[in-house]
Amino acid sequence: MLSILRKARLKDKEMRILLLGLDAAGKTTICKKLLNEPIDEVSPTLGFIIKTIDYDGYKLNIWDVGGQKTLRTYWKNYFEKTDTLIWVVDSTDTARVQDCRDELMKLLLEERLMGASLLVFKNKSDVPGCMSEDEIRQALELDSIKTHRWRIISCSAVTGLGLKEGLDWVVRDAKERLFLF
Repeated sequence: MLSILRKARLKDKEMRILLLGLDAAGKTTICKKLLNEPIDEVSPTLGFIIKTIDYDGYKLNIWDVGGQKTLRTYWKNYFEKTDTLIWVVDSTDTARVQDCRDELMKLLLEERLMGASLLVFKNKSDVPGCMSEDEIRQALELDSIKTHRWRIISCSAVTGLGLKEGLDWVVRDAKERLFLF
């Protein structure tokens, strides 16, 4: 029933995407890169930014929410009607990968995110010595996720590597799950 309601709601091909991750993971830089905006001066997001991208005939409303520890308690205010959760991981930040996993697992338990798919962007993949997709998959325990459709994609917010592939997956997933046409 939920999927039928979602499909009816999304007949205009509009999606709500929640972009989350720990602070300094690269969420805002990813948004800016997707919109061809300059990325040379990106500051920490205090609150949220909404960006709309027209992509492959779909209107993607991306909610970029700050990831500082003090802001994470407010994330729940943005869950309503989320179609896709994009979780951005800094693949160079081995010291906080367990925090990253803990925060992601808390999110996946949220009832209002139950119908959402999960795209994990393994950001900063262009940096030598970063964690591999396999290392991120294991550290975040992605294979244990049975409640959400998910995919992990290596990317670089700076070079744009993998960002188009990620949006392609988001739209393809939405076509399969959410839209009647």
